[in-house]
Amino acid sequence: MDKNQFTKNLSLPLVAAPMFLISGPELVIEACKNGIVGTFPALNQRTTEGFEQWVIQIKTELEAWEKQTGKKAAPFGVNLIVHFTNPRVEPDLQVCVKHQVPLIITSLGAISLVVDAVHSYGGLVFHDVIKRRHAEKAIEAGVDGLILVCAGAGGHAGTLHPVPFINEIKKIFNGYILLSGGLSTGQDIASAMQMGADLAYMGTRFINTTESNANKEYKDMIIDSQTKDVTYTAAISGVSANFLSKSLEKAGITQEQIQSKAKVDFGKELDTEAKAWKTIWSAGQGVTSIEDSLPVKQLLERMKTEFKDAISYQQDKAKKYL
Repeated sequence: MDKNQFTKNLSLPLVAAPMFLISGPELVIEACKNGIVGTFPALNQRTTEGFEQWVIQIKTELEAWEKQTGKKAAPFGVNLIVHFTNPRVEPDLQVCVKHQVPLIITSLGAISLVVDAVHSYGGLVFHDVIKRRHAEKAIEAGVDGLILVCAGAGGHAGTLHPVPFINEIKKIFNGYILLSGGLSTGQDIASAMQMGADLAYMGTRFINTTESNANKEYKDMIIDSQTKDVTYTAAISGVSANFLSKSLEKAGITQEQIQSKAKVDFGKELDTEAKAWKTIWSAGQGVTSIEDSLPVKQLLERMKTEFKDAISYQQDKAKKYL
């Protein structure tokens, strides 16, 4: 699938990022119906069998919607954790190949065998990276796109500024470049395009939608948070990530633990990382722009207006210098 084929049914150059425990079929379906790429992590379902049912549900509902409306939905994608600690990589990949999932987003490893399997049916593979070395390995594996996870992104984020990072990667890669980190509005999407990205990659903003699996307390905490209320720490999963500071405090995580590179031992009450992430909530610095929670359709209608207004504004301002 080439660039034009993948993006031709998009109404915004935007991917709703796959969020652990948050993204499910409802969020993906509404995103795709409204013209952006909807995605979810395979591990949000406890079993491969359950994961396959989600894929079938998404495909079935989108196909029915297309028949009913005569429109084409945007493509959807699945996030696979490609790491030796994930025993489901192979069976989950087989499901993706069987159902020809249009987009696979790989994390924690770029493996050519995975890329080849997805390419066998015409699918695309995007890989998330936080530094050049990771990008080079992904390029060697043959990925179609790189997701540059920059400072301020929710979840497992990097520390690089987007402008030099994009410029550096463009020197070595001519595939899709996606920008992640603190994006919450249509104007932010326009800014990402101006910096050289092909697509914006946005997660935190979609936590505060009707279709997300986040609870009301989580959504309210996002609305009440600013950039100062986001903490970057490796204490929760062993990999540096951004979390809402108030949720860390509520879970009893101390400043000493936050500053340590060691993973916190949650004990019996929170004995797995999945349980930990249900109580300790991830979010990016884009929380500062989030003031409400609403259906995906309404959110995207607003973003489309913001995006168009931002492009027009940039064009008007540029005339002075042309």
